[in-house]
Amino acid sequence: MSNLTKTPAAGPNGSTASPASPIATRGPRLSGVTWLIWRQHRAAYWTLLAATALSVAWIVYQRAGLMEHLTAHGWPDSASGKWLEGMGPHTAMFVKVGFGLGFIPILLGVFLGAPLLAGDLENGTAKLVTSQSVSPVRWLAAKLGVSALVVVVCTVALSLQFGRWWGPVKNETTVLGWETGAAFDNTGPVPVALALFTVVGGVAIGMVLRRALIAMVVTFTFAVAVQVVWAYFRLDLGNIVTVTTNKGINVPSPRLPHGAMQIDQSYVTGAGETLGWSTCAHEASEKARDACVQKADIVGWSVDYLPISQMSGMQWFGASILFALTAAVAVFIFMWGRKRLV
Repeated sequence: MSNLTKTPAAGPNGSTASPASPIATRGPRLSGVTWLIWRQHRAAYWTLLAATALSVAWIVYQRAGLMEHLTAHGWPDSASGKWLEGMGPHTAMFVKVGFGLGFIPILLGVFLGAPLLAGDLENGTAKLVTSQSVSPVRWLAAKLGVSALVVVVCTVALSLQFGRWWGPVKNETTVLGWETGAAFDNTGPVPVALALFTVVGGVAIGMVLRRALIAMVVTFTFAVAVQVVWAYFRLDLGNIVTVTTNKGINVPSPRLPHGAMQIDQSYVTGAGETLGWSTCAHEASEKARDACVQKADIVGWSVDYLPISQMSGMQWFGASILFALTAAVAVFIFMWGRKRLV
């Protein structure tokens, strides 16, 4: 009798022993629509994961070089003026890498978000899938869920490593100011929030336009606009601190905390009003300038600044706004998809 038809041997207690099922011995595996989504977009997903792994490894290498330089110059025990010597190449690298990472939300929105649904709607795959036992909502949830998970994993890894690289010198504005996009937008929750918003926005644009190429062009415009608006309002996320003096203008202006970003500097009058620092600059002589200062009742300086201690709070506040906008766009996608997907 063939082994394929042979009755399984009885066990010691008379029970029939069955060979272990291959499925039972496997680890967790994707299945159903989740497996289908991963397989359909596996080239894009694996490309993102591989690019992230290479970028993280390169940043780790750069951090090792930075730490070697800092420790050789007495960091952290010596004064910052000593270990900041020769930081030019590292400063330039921070700026270049930060500038490059700033394009990631745009690239993800254009090349992952925009064609995610638009491609399926354009070539008819969406109609084929939803004509089976898979509901449009379940298909949309799998599409968005798997893609969002990949985006979060990649951006979190990059954010953590860039923050770890920049951490030893984050208080030194001469290296990389914390308020700049290169630092603020590439650390903490901000890169995750920006990437998710542009990707989900691109998905919504593709779903409405139903043409992949057109959706990618429109998504590029959308993603660039998001970056411009974000950069314009970034500093408005913090609470400006004002410090004043009343000992005249011939003494230095107030000294700010280490790492603080100065927003504005002006004169302050005896009545507490502020005047632009160029108020008496037009006077030709020092005597005329002193007379102008007396006439305007200028008694000291007023300086507005943002301390670096507010950075984390500003990042989470801004990221929460972006997460809320992302959730709103996702709700729109599901509402549109339930009735008008195919």
